[in-house]
Amino acid sequence: MRDQAYSLEAGALRDAILHHLKYDAGKDERNASVYDWRMALSLAIRNRLVDPWFESTRRTYAEDRKRVYYLSMEFLIGRLLQDAIGNIGLESAAREALAGIGVDYDAVILDEPDAALGNGGLGRLAACFLDSMSSVGVPAYGYGIRYEHGLFRQRFEEGWQVEEAEDWLTQRHIWEFERPEAAYGIGFGGSVADGADGRRVWTPEQHVVAAAYDTPVPGWRARWANTLRLWSAKPTKLFDLALFNRGDYLHAAAPAVLAEVISRVLYPDDTTPQGRELRLKQEYFFTAASIQDIVRRFRTQHDDLALLPRKIAIQLNDTHPAIAAPELVRLLVDGHGMAIGAAIELARDCLSYTNHTLLPEALERWPGELMATVLPRHMEIIERIDDWHVKSVRSHGGKRPEGVRIVEPGGAVRMGDLAFVAAHRVNGVSALHTELMKATVFRDLHALHPDRIVNQTNGITPRRWLYGCNPPLRRLLIEAIGESWVADLERLEAIAPLADDAEFRRRFAEAKQENKRHLADYVAAHTGIAIDPHALFDVQIKRIHEYKRQLLNILEAVAHYNAIRREPDRDWTPRVRIFGGKAAPGYATAKLIIKLINDVAATVNADPTVGDRLKIVFPANYNVSMAEILVPAADLSEQISTAGMEASGTGNMKLALNGALTVGTLDGANVEIGERVGDDNIYIFGLTAAEVAARHAAGHDPQAEIAACPALAEALEQIEHGAFSPDEPDRFRPLVEQLRGSDHFMVSADFAAYHDIQRRIDGDFRDRDAWVRRAVLNTARVGWFSSDRTIRGYARDIWDVGPVLQED
Repeated sequence: MRDQAYSLEAGALRDAILHHLKYDAGKDERNASVYDWRMALSLAIRNRLVDPWFESTRRTYAEDRKRVYYLSMEFLIGRLLQDAIGNIGLESAAREALAGIGVDYDAVILDEPDAALGNGGLGRLAACFLDSMSSVGVPAYGYGIRYEHGLFRQRFEEGWQVEEAEDWLTQRHIWEFERPEAAYGIGFGGSVADGADGRRVWTPEQHVVAAAYDTPVPGWRARWANTLRLWSAKPTKLFDLALFNRGDYLHAAAPAVLAEVISRVLYPDDTTPQGRELRLKQEYFFTAASIQDIVRRFRTQHDDLALLPRKIAIQLNDTHPAIAAPELVRLLVDGHGMAIGAAIELARDCLSYTNHTLLPEALERWPGELMATVLPRHMEIIERIDDWHVKSVRSHGGKRPEGVRIVEPGGAVRMGDLAFVAAHRVNGVSALHTELMKATVFRDLHALHPDRIVNQTNGITPRRWLYGCNPPLRRLLIEAIGESWVADLERLEAIAPLADDAEFRRRFAEAKQENKRHLADYVAAHTGIAIDPHALFDVQIKRIHEYKRQLLNILEAVAHYNAIRREPDRDWTPRVRIFGGKAAPGYATAKLIIKLINDVAATVNADPTVGDRLKIVFPANYNVSMAEILVPAADLSEQISTAGMEASGTGNMKLALNGALTVGTLDGANVEIGERVGDDNIYIFGLTAAEVAARHAAGHDPQAEIAACPALAEALEQIEHGAFSPDEPDRFRPLVEQLRGSDHFMVSADFAAYHDIQRRIDGDFRDRDAWVRRAVLNTARVGWFSSDRTIRGYARDIWDVGPVLQED
C-alpha cells in the first residue's frame, strides 16, 4: 500500500484514496459523503508528506543544523489540502483519480474548513513564512496556539456584525499529529522565595499542561518540510473530586475551566480586567511551552548552554511573545544556575523581534500589578533586565534618556521596549516603516543601539497566492515562460515584454474575466446580490480599523452615488465596491463603520436610478478561502491607510501579483510596490507620512477641509441626518462628529484627492486594453515581493542560518 500511496500516477492515488475510505473512514463508495472523500484524499496526500518531513528532521539532527523558531499568536494557514496537493505536484493526478470514482474534486477541496488560527495580516504573514522556510530549506518550527474557536465567525444581522464561535475543530483536523510525549507544565500566579541553594523559587498557584500538536509544512515539491507545533491547554486534573463530593461543583471544575479558556479564543476582549488577564496568560502559555521545548530539543544534542545562539534563532512575531525573553532567562538562571547578566546576554543573542506597528497603543503595555500577580517571577526578571540595560548602556559611555524604560515609574511594563532591549536584531517590515520606527516609537532606543534595527520587507508565497488561487493565470504563465517562477518569483519579469503582445493581453484579460465570473457567482450565492463581471471590481479586504480607512472608501462611495443620481444619463463606468474584513468584538467604532457600509450598500443596491453602475457588497466572514476568490478577481486594490500607520501590508502584494492596479497612499510597502511597477501603473494620492505628522503637530482643521470639498460635505450631511439610517437618524452621528472634530486618521484631509483619483480610474478603466497592459506589468514586476526573498533576508541578516537547499 505504501508504494501506491507514494506514486504520482492517478491510478495508484485512486487506490490509496479507496483504501483510506474503507479502512480509516469506514465507508464504502456508495455511502461515502463529500466529507468522507475529503478525509480519504487528505490521508492519501498527507502520507506523501511524512517521508520528506522525517527526512528533513533527520538531516537537521545529523548535520547539527541551526534551527529557526518562529513564535506567533496567529498562523492564518487557511485550507491545507489544495496547498499540499499543489506543493507536491499532484493536482492533475488527484483530479483524475477522483473523476475516475465519480467524485467532484472541487467539491472535495471546498469542503475543508479554514483553520481558525488567525485574524489578518500578522497570521497570514506567519503562514507565508512557514511555506517559504520549507521551500527555501531553512530548518524551522512555527509555534502558536491551537485555538478551539479562533477569532470568531462573522455574520451580519441587519447590517451589524455578530460574532459566533468558530467550530472548525468539531471535525477531525486530519493534518495534525498529537504528540503526548511533548507536554509541559505551565504555571500562573503564586509566590517567589529564596531556595536553600540561593536560587529564587517560583511556586505557581495555578497550573495547566501545554500539549503539542504537529502539522507538517511542505515546501515546493516537498524537497524540505518543517513543522508547525501548536499548543493546546489541558488541565492537570479534570476536577477536584473532594470538592465535587462536598457539592462545590464550580470550584471542583476550576482546573479544567482555566485550561479550556486559555486555548479557546484568539484575542479575547481585553476591555475588561478579566480579558486582559486571560490575554496575558495566553501569551505566556504558548511562549513558555515553546521556550521549554526549544531548550529541551537543544539539550538532546548539546550540554554547553553557551552554544545556544549558534544553534537556535528565536523570532518574535510582534510583541505577543515578548515574554520569551524573561522566560528564557528564568530557565537559565533558576533552572541551570547561570548568572543573571550572562543569561540576559545569551537570551539576547538568541532572540530577534519583528515590529508590525507604529501605533503606540498596539505595542502592548501591561499593568505592573497584573504582571506581578500572574507572573511574579517574570516581573522580577523584567526589572533585572531593565537594570542590566541601564548598566550596559552606561558602561559603554552612553547616557540613558529618561524616556527609555521597560518598566515605567508607575510600574507598567512596555512589551515593545522589552522585546527591543532583549533582542539582538529588531526589524521593520517595509523600508518606510523601518525608517519611521527609528524616528518614532523606538527613537530613544535606536539612538542607544543604532545598529540594531534592520529592514526586511514583507513578502507573500507565490504557491498560495498565484499558483494555487489563480489557476487561469497560472496556466497562462506556465505556457508563456514555464514553471520556474513558482520557486523564483522574480522570473515573472520575463512576461514584461508580453505586455505589448496583443494576443497575450487578450488571454490575460480572459483569465481575469474567468476569475471575475467566479467571484460574481460567489457573491450571488452568499449575499443574493447580482453583480456584473464586466464592471470594475474595486476590492478592499483587510481588518476593519480606523487607520485602514474603510470609512474613507464608503464616504467616497456615497459621493459617487450622489453624482450618479444627479446625472443618471451620463455614461458612467460600472463599478462594484467589495469589502471584506472583521472588527474586533470590543472595537465599537469599527463595528459602526461596518454597519455604515452595509446601510449604504442597502440603499445604493436597491436604487433603480443607479442600477448596475454602482454596487456595494460586503460578504460576511472574510477569511483565507474568501481571499483566494477575491484576490484573483480584483481590478483595483484599495490600500488607502493613513500614511505612516501601515507597517507594510501583504494584501497589496497579493492583489498586484494577480493583476490588480493599486490605489493607495505612500504608506507601508505601497512605496516599494510603486518603485517596482512604475508611476504609470499605480495610483498614488494623499498626504505623505511626513505631511501627516506635520498636520498633527500644527493642529489639523477638518472643518476647513470639509468646507472646501462639497462632495464630502454633502456625504457627511446625509450620513449625519439619517439618509442611510431612516429607522435611527442619529445612528452614525458619532462617526461624523469624530470626522468634524479631531479626524486623527486624516479622512477629510485626503478625501478630495481620493475622490479625484477615483474618477480618473473610472476613465482609465474604459480603455480596457491599456488597463490590461498595466495589469500585466504589475504581475511581471512584483516578483521581488516573494516571501522566499524575505526569508533569505532574515536567514542572512538576522538568524545567521544558511538554507539547506541550493537555489536552482
